[in-house]
Amino acid sequence: MSIKKPYYQEVLNFWDDLSDDQKELLKRSIVKRHFKKGEGLQSGSDNCLGLFVLEKGQVRAFIVSENGREVTLYRLFERDICIFTASCLLKNISFDIFFEAEKETTAYLIPTYVYDKLKKESIAVQAFTNELMASRFSEVMWVMEQVLFMTLDKRLAIFLLEQSNIEGSDTIKITHEKIANHLGSAREVVTRMLKYFQNEGIVSLNRGVIRLTDREKLIQLTMY
Repeated sequence: MSIKKPYYQEVLNFWDDLSDDQKELLKRSIVKRHFKKGEGLQSGSDNCLGLFVLEKGQVRAFIVSENGREVTLYRLFERDICIFTASCLLKNISFDIFFEAEKETTAYLIPTYVYDKLKKESIAVQAFTNELMASRFSEVMWVMEQVLFMTLDKRLAIFLLEQSNIEGSDTIKITHEKIANHLGSAREVVTRMLKYFQNEGIVSLNRGVIRLTDREKLIQLTMY
């Protein structure tokens, strides 16, 4: 009977390429962490903890502008990896990225010094890091394209459809303030656009709840 690998060994596809000593170092160093909804994965005093491997939950990566507005860069789910929580390992990364648990989250933390050592010693870890970086930057560029070139109604429609898919429901429990934080907009502007959507029969609004009533119209908004 085969023994099931620990979760993090399944997710880290370079595990089998590590030497016995490297595997032992990783097993000794990795730490399981738990985060409550709304809790940050790191603070200003420990802004380079290392890599987080998500076992369950949901995490939002975002930046904050000079005027205090937030823009969501990407979301992380089960089996995803937070590489920017080890940003001190990455050359030329001079901007701050923040991470917030959107749901109760459990993750494994690989300390920075351990991952740095593995990356320097293993071509497999280097390749894994480069692939992960390329994927994350692709997501960030998609968000920047939306912010710079898309109208708010289109961005809002995309967000509502994505959020509906994440929740697996046409009923989304979220505040206008939270949507504004995701989109880097003002709450008042988001509220006006949502009311316009409601007048067009696309959504219905209640306190803290948005229900999609016409997905086809919403999809059409994302296509022009």
